[in-house]
Amino acid sequence: MTNRIAVVDYGMGNLRSVEQALRHVAAQVSDDADVVLASTPDLIESADRIVFPGQGAMRDCMAELDARDLRQAVIAAAASKPFLGICIGLQMLFEHSEEGDAAGLGILPGQVKRFAPNLMGADGQRLKVPHMGWNQVVQTKPHPLWNGIADQAFFYFVHSYHVVPDESDLIVGQTDYGHPFAAAVAQDNIFAIQCHPEKSARDGLQLLHNFIGWNPKAA
Repeated sequence: MTNRIAVVDYGMGNLRSVEQALRHVAAQVSDDADVVLASTPDLIESADRIVFPGQGAMRDCMAELDARDLRQAVIAAAASKPFLGICIGLQMLFEHSEEGDAAGLGILPGQVKRFAPNLMGADGQRLKVPHMGWNQVVQTKPHPLWNGIADQAFFYFVHSYHVVPDESDLIVGQTDYGHPFAAAVAQDNIFAIQCHPEKSARDGLQLLHNFIGWNPKAA
């Protein structure tokens, strides 16, 4: 049986690096894994698992998602299939973002907030926004997608906004940038992460590898 992995394509961000990383690890997981770019609802609906990436402003991303009539297909997939959100794909799962005063999909309860302009590092130096580069992710809860990844492993980040879940139980990974923030969240069949696993070397590829073989119903 084919394991079809759909990368949601709503016209925002460079999806090719995500697609290529998934193809690379999919070949290692099974011979029947198939990675497709999904720009129509039927491709999302027919897939076995969903990757929801994105780059850019929240309001623009939501507008493009609606313009392509993909909102309901994404919401339905997040309710029923193994679902991986990446970067803006994490933020869009929440209710509202300060970026452009934009409403999200409302799948998870919480807000998306901008880093304060006066962030200070542990050395007393002012931190730049956006948060860009390598940083450690503390695994605050065990999860199958952390398998084979050391706690406090480094991942690659590029973002000016971060999610603030209403329910702390959603948080499975945390990073410090002036203050601790939620770097990864999980609920049932959903796992979403602020960093870019496709740009995060071995540990990022391991996370994608884990996702391709993840069976939430068995957890």
